[in-house]
Amino acid sequence: MSLWVDKYRPKTLSQLSYHDSITQNLRGLSKSGDFPHLLMYGPSGSGKKTRIYCTLNEIFGSSIEKLKIDVKTFVTSSNRKLEFNVLSSPYHLEITPSDMGNNDRVVIQDLLKDVASTEQVDFSNQSSKRHRFKIVIINEADSLSRDAQAALRRTMEKYSSNIRLILVCNSISNIIAPIKSRTLLIRIPSPTPNEIGKILHNITEREQVQLSSGDVDKFYERLALASNRNLRRALLSYETLAMQSETINISSNQQLINLDWETIIKSMAKDITTSRNVSTIAKLRTTIYELLSHCIPARIILKTLLFDLVDLHHENNKLVEEVVSTGSIFDERLSLGTKSIFHLEGFIARSMVVIDKYIR
Repeated sequence: MSLWVDKYRPKTLSQLSYHDSITQNLRGLSKSGDFPHLLMYGPSGSGKKTRIYCTLNEIFGSSIEKLKIDVKTFVTSSNRKLEFNVLSSPYHLEITPSDMGNNDRVVIQDLLKDVASTEQVDFSNQSSKRHRFKIVIINEADSLSRDAQAALRRTMEKYSSNIRLILVCNSISNIIAPIKSRTLLIRIPSPTPNEIGKILHNITEREQVQLSSGDVDKFYERLALASNRNLRRALLSYETLAMQSETINISSNQQLINLDWETIIKSMAKDITTSRNVSTIAKLRTTIYELLSHCIPARIILKTLLFDLVDLHHENNKLVEEVVSTGSIFDERLSLGTKSIFHLEGFIARSMVVIDKYIR
């Protein structure tokens, strides 16, 4: 049994239910004979990957859904062997080079060069005759090192006849200018609470979810806002509520699903505010290790902690300004360094100093 987020994921452009203008643009690109490199960016849960696969379905047909996972082996300059998972179909590859850390350049240089230097020969599908190239989807493109991005730029220039890249990221601020200039930038905004509500209503009818009496639209809106307009998270939360009881109480006091790691970070923000000392830093270091060991990305921890601190001190504009400035400094250091714990701990210590400056 699959989760609702997978079960009701659109597979074609015609099934997409929001951002119609973007859908029309993607349909036009898929029908053109000159499909460009794409840089698709937007918040988590806005539907970037879904739109990409719908576009690929428009170009290559349903064969794009025949997925398999291959394990590729790469050798670094120090003769160290690295194993890397590649999700692929006959017409595309999906990779996440940033998983390899500072060795992401090796993946870019070896894998993409191997794919790009091999011309597509399977033209059994009539529509593919106009698209004699292979698509490579690169996830978390904003986490690529500068060396990897430079290697990516050279690949785009040299093998543009045989390969098309679709870069996926949340923000383009860390993408180098030469890559931006060689790609078509498409921003996918988060769906509105009303759009999420329509999707939830559709699933309610198809899954025959039982709701208590009350303002259903208000409940959908509250669930969408609690999920930060993240459609994937809203669907997962809704399914969890449906699994917990036969009838969902949609009254205003219905407890919505809160993620444990978000609750922990909110508690960290309160500790930073109330106990600004070395022992608190030592205690929070253990908490950060726990979060990192549970695969919560360091930059997500930093961003969430920063926003929680801003919420706690929103009335003090100067304090908020300095905390945000501090967060931007350590966000850059996270992208340049390898030991995340150092930079997260540094942000906590610096934030304590800033807060102590304004709160005595």
